[in-house]
Amino acid sequence: IASAAGLATLETYAEDGLFERAAGLADYWEDALHSLKDHPHVIDIRNMGLIGAIELEPMAGEPTKRAFSAFLEAYEKNILIRTTGDIIALSPPLIIEKEDIDTLIGTLGDVLKGLH
Repeated sequence: IASAAGLATLETYAEDGLFERAAGLADYWEDALHSLKDHPHVIDIRNMGLIGAIELEPMAGEPTKRAFSAFLEAYEKNILIRTTGDIIALSPPLIIEKEDIDTLIGTLGDVLKGLH
């Protein structure tokens, strides 16, 4: 049953053109995401397609705290991010629009500027 559900999902993605849509947004996403590279505490930014990661400098003696603080602040600003260690992991839905990317990255930039 799980395989059938997975295949049906892939068929729906193909029928709705979601793979092509994601591929068409990949460069825009990459440029937007990498625009955060000079923000405080950012060590590295990497992405593949519409998946992205922002590695943050850990706080001395308190690993994971900086990324978790970013999570809490982003949540307060109505942006849901995921953290793993000191990395902010981003994986927007395939139906995201350029305006949504701008909002996400703008808000995330504000969050990063406010981190200690």
